[in-house]
Amino acid sequence: MDIKPIIDLNPSTYARHAIHGEERIWAETNCYVDVLVELIHSLGYDPVAGLAFTLSVDFEEDQWTFFKYPPGDLLELYGLDIQELNPWKNLVEHVANQVHAAKPVLVELDSYFLPDTAGSAYKQEHVKSTVAVNAIDINKKFMGYFHGQGYYELNGDDFDNIFQLNGLVHERMLPPYIELVKTRGQDQSKLFEKSLVTFERHIQLMPELNPFEKFKLQFEQDLKWLLNAELEAFHKYSFASLRQYGACFELSLTYLQWLQQHGKNGLDDAAITACRSISETAKAFQFQLARSIMRKKPLNLEPLENMASQWLILKSTLRNTI
Repeated sequence: MDIKPIIDLNPSTYARHAIHGEERIWAETNCYVDVLVELIHSLGYDPVAGLAFTLSVDFEEDQWTFFKYPPGDLLELYGLDIQELNPWKNLVEHVANQVHAAKPVLVELDSYFLPDTAGSAYKQEHVKSTVAVNAIDINKKFMGYFHGQGYYELNGDDFDNIFQLNGLVHERMLPPYIELVKTRGQDQSKLFEKSLVTFERHIQLMPELNPFEKFKLQFEQDLKWLLNAELEAFHKYSFASLRQYGACFELSLTYLQWLQQHGKNGLDDAAITACRSISETAKAFQFQLARSIMRKKPLNLEPLENMASQWLILKSTLRNTI
């Protein structure tokens, strides 16, 4: 019997969304958002309309907000109803049951066995990452899935390993976090108006205290040990901070441009410029931090002050639009 995907896709001809285009400041955002962008895109909707949530990110004491599409926004804009799945039996059976019922499954899997990560994690490093399963056949050991910037397939030993079918781990290994996606359908004729509702909601949720000022205070303390740490520590730290908010504010930039193109009244270019500045400065600052760690030399923190100033401009400008 032929494999029946939820969405008929071919990895060799798959056209990724522009958010993952080559001209972007940040090639990737985070595993959850990247997957949702491509899933929403492949379902025929515009993922940019749902990016208002990026405006309300904050510094969360030891990391920046791991920004994600809020379930309420997904339901309101696209009719995508995300529900947690209770893993009471074998993971692969859960995934197959839901996908065969035309419900994509969001699940955390080990990148060590995801062939699309060749050159980074595949066969090199055990790193959990969220994928969205679109097609699966247990007997044929086949899975079609969204991950990162695109759509991919795996089979054979990778299938056995990714679902731990060959006894790789002990029997008390905790199952991954799993969600199913019910596609309820949504009228897209009012997408802009619905997006404006989420826009106003997330502006109201913007932090009261400047998150960059909070981050700078913590960063000054962290820098004391970072400068003496291995480069691996830098990668983990950067992913939780610089890369996280840098990619996030590029999505904010994309969203504000989309609003402007669709006729949002009162949206000043200053907000768009501020988002671009934060994202580009974060990218440059990440490289500066890496060089400081490798050379064990002091780091100029002025870029953090500049980003703090840009965030204030962004907040005041956006608050004036509602």
